[in-house]
Amino acid sequence: MTLSVPTTADVVAAPKVLLHDHLDGGVRPQTVLEIADEVGYTDLPELPERSAAALQTWFRDSADSGSLVRYLETFRHTVAVMQTEAGLRRVARECVLDLAADGVVYAESRYAPEQHIAGGLTLEQVVEAVNAGFREGEAEAAAAGHSIRITALLTAMRHAARSTAIAELAVRYRDDGVAGFDIAGAEAGFPPTRHLDAFEYLRRENAHFTIHAGEAFGLPSIWEAIQYCGADRLGHGVRIVDDIAIDGVAAPLWLRMAEKNHLRSLAEIDLSTVRLGRLASYVRDARIPLELCPTSNVQTGAAPSVALHPITLLAKLLFRVTLNTDNRLMSNTCMSQEAKQLIDDAGWTMADLRWVTINAMKSAFIPFDQRLAIINETIKPGYAALGC
Repeated sequence: MTLSVPTTADVVAAPKVLLHDHLDGGVRPQTVLEIADEVGYTDLPELPERSAAALQTWFRDSADSGSLVRYLETFRHTVAVMQTEAGLRRVARECVLDLAADGVVYAESRYAPEQHIAGGLTLEQVVEAVNAGFREGEAEAAAAGHSIRITALLTAMRHAARSTAIAELAVRYRDDGVAGFDIAGAEAGFPPTRHLDAFEYLRRENAHFTIHAGEAFGLPSIWEAIQYCGADRLGHGVRIVDDIAIDGVAAPLWLRMAEKNHLRSLAEIDLSTVRLGRLASYVRDARIPLELCPTSNVQTGAAPSVALHPITLLAKLLFRVTLNTDNRLMSNTCMSQEAKQLIDDAGWTMADLRWVTINAMKSAFIPFDQRLAIINETIKPGYAALGC
């Protein structure tokens, strides 16, 4: 293998760690169609397409609008078919199998229990159905020769008022497959400080949590998530570049200049010209993990392209960068595709992928000894077998 030009086979074979992936954003199109038929259409929005291929295209095209609000609208169809125990178990099981086939060895899959009770399930029944599906998927993947561990992050919607109840649910199930807590949804107008009671409860309970921040909204969202709420990780966090200047020019202006000047990749930037602001310096110094999702960030307008996605510059600056998918259905992506795009468009190498994979495993919400075991027994040997 040539490290500078990894093949698709190399990328697929490489062990991967995924920290930011929405369960309802990764449903197989065929599964959406089949469950929709099983539960009937009377209580569902009409599906826009009736074949799996056409439905996949519809999800991707709708998500390519450049608007986070419209991007989030696509979820009404996937959430609608995740309202029964059987549906939740199937989606969870298939999620594990799809990730395992893509070389993922550890993943944290997030979902909002409050969005899956329209059919009469309790919050507890939702969590237990998803957990059961994850365990079934792990066992089936192991039988096929793919070792994977998957844990759940329970998400509260930032526009709703259930965050404390969901935080309590995450603590109640933390010894049964739930690794932590998250808040998600439209950032603008719904700051994370609306949910301080939930975050204070989680901190008292020594529980882990991440916060969607710095995706569609800028530095104030990141600052509040860290300094007011105490987030362990930042969901996306891509807008931290707004606090980074190059040659005295602040972002996003230098990003527009890079695009106009046809810069191939942000890897070409001379680091001696880069200056970090106070918040960016804090995030880097404190080693706060960034759950970056290149394809999704381009779709929602948070980055101009994968080639010019800030993940490359942030990696060069040694932020705690991790690589993620966000919503595999809406972005028509997977971890291997995200990695291969960075290789093809931004000049990444297998060594870069190894580095972000270890970063992600270090940042996972499972105990330290378990993280270390996966790094030493799976990730490092896996990359060594690929010559890295």
